[in-house]
This record gives sequence, structure tokens and C-alpha cells, in this order.
Amino acid sequence: MAAPQPKYSKEEFARLGDEIYTHDIYPQLQPDSQGKTVAIDITTGAWEIDDDEISACTRLEARYPNAQIWIVRVGSRYVRHFGASSSQKPKTA
Repeated sequence: MAAPQPKYSKEEFARLGDEIYTHDIYPQLQPDSQGKTVAIDITTGAWEIDDDEISACTRLEARYPNAQIWIVRVGSRYVRHFGASSSQKPKTA
């Protein structure tokens, strides 16, 4: 089966995802949602939240097989971190 083709440019995709998250989803989130992943179908506005990005996306795709998914981590500008965090940086002598 061929992968679905994007319907939007990268810029429009990001704008729609951020807009849906900011206006429709974020106001509904509870304080214990911090750090969880939100998967959003930018064509329908449907969404799923989970500790695990794959689980959120899988549930959303089960409901909307042709979903155009934008992923957001609650409380962060980034979905993933690369490299050492401040608590993992080596100490200098």
C-alpha cells in the first residue's frame, strides 16, 4: 500500500497543527497532561493523547486511516530531545 501523499505544504501543515492545538485542544488539557504527546489530524481536528507518540498516532489512524498527523508534546516546543540534557552533561573538573 502506498503512503498517503501530504495535502499541504510543510509550512501550512505546521500552521494548521499549531492553530488546532492552541485554540481547540490545549484549553481542554488537564495539568497531568504535561509531557504527553498529542497527535492531531489537521484535516478533521480529531486528536489523541498518550505518554507514547506511537500509541497516540495508532489510535488516531485507527479512527481516521487517511489522517494528516501533526504531533505536539504538551508543555514543550519540541516533540523529541537530541543529545544530553542539562542533567546528563558531564561535569567538568
